[in-house]
Amino acid sequence: MDHSLLELEAIVRSKLCGVCSDRTTEGQCGFEHPANCALFRLFPEVARAIQSTHSDDINDYVAAIRKQVCSICGDQTKDGYCDKRHQVDCALDAYLLLVVDAIEESTSKSFDRVSLVHGRTWRPPCDYSIH
Repeated sequence: MDHSLLELEAIVRSKLCGVCSDRTTEGQCGFEHPANCALFRLFPEVARAIQSTHSDDINDYVAAIRKQVCSICGDQTKDGYCDKRHQVDCALDAYLLLVVDAIEESTSKSFDRVSLVHGRTWRPPCDYSIH
């Protein structure tokens, strides 16, 4: 099923914004300037990177995001370092697994979540382990 970018963004917002640690107690975006959220500021590139990746390995999605999104984000330096990502202050990076899952599910791709969890090949942003 093909969804427009606006539809994909609405799907991701409905799944992600409710669990985002930056939301207010009323459930609204807690950013002073919500447009600063890297996930939604660069959403067309995010969606394109995810949709162009065909893998059950989350590392392939991380690589696609780094290459197609982070590389054009103003928060990342030319050498690839991103303080926001390092400080776990980038919603795209912090919630990447949920974003990939939401987009893949909405486009009817079968994403192998079992091997993802049991394979433990991906390390979340702070290098804490998935148990």
